[in-house]
Amino acid sequence: MVRMTDERHDQGQDRGHDERREGYRGTGPGAITPDGCAVDLYARLPVNDEPEVIAGAVPPGASLLELGCGVGRMTHPLLDLGFRVTAVDESAEMLARVRGARTVRSPIERLDLGERFDVVLLASFLVHAGSLDVRRGLLDTCRRHVAPDGCVLIQREGEDAHTNVPRERPLGTDGLLRVASATPVAEGVDQVHVEYEFPDARWTQTFLSRPMGRAEFEQALTEAGLAVDEYLTEDRIWVRARPVAV
Repeated sequence: MVRMTDERHDQGQDRGHDERREGYRGTGPGAITPDGCAVDLYARLPVNDEPEVIAGAVPPGASLLELGCGVGRMTHPLLDLGFRVTAVDESAEMLARVRGARTVRSPIERLDLGERFDVVLLASFLVHAGSLDVRRGLLDTCRRHVAPDGCVLIQREGEDAHTNVPRERPLGTDGLLRVASATPVAEGVDQVHVEYEFPDARWTQTFLSRPMGRAEFEQALTEAGLAVDEYLTEDRIWVRARPVAV
């Protein structure tokens, strides 16, 4: 497949932005991003069926804006599938692992490229940001960058994500992910603590997450000028939304 030439840009960065986001932290070897993600850990995480879900929901070869790309766990398979990817993350250490895509360093909620894309991708449960202002900013960024006839793909948390705790599942062949706790810390906001264990290393991440039922999620889309087109998976975790004409 033809890949875009690597282009790397910074947008909306300032000296203070690299400070940890309030309520977010991480531990373990290597660099830790402002929202508590460990770069070396994310480089180990396996790719599941996300690229196939995305490819099945959008036109082949579409231009795709990936918000919160991390180390390129989904970026690289999407490039291999023929998509033209612009990958955005606020962490320079994460973006340094991305190959073959145009990359932009920026907080998602402050991004304004002045461009429109066939597909805007907001995965990794980012729509559940603990801050309502950040959530609005994320969805406004999606709406601002999607083409009039394009779509926004959003990955939601499972409906029992905050109640089926503690829980654990394997990571690849030798790792373990454990959601250890989800503790209420403010109205409608939980602090979630996750542990990742491998034979040679251990990481933790603590972050803020705002659970949303279907009605609240769809209302948040409406406020951003988006509307659900289709729930793509039976568990309603993956959603395709469309911009609403004004």
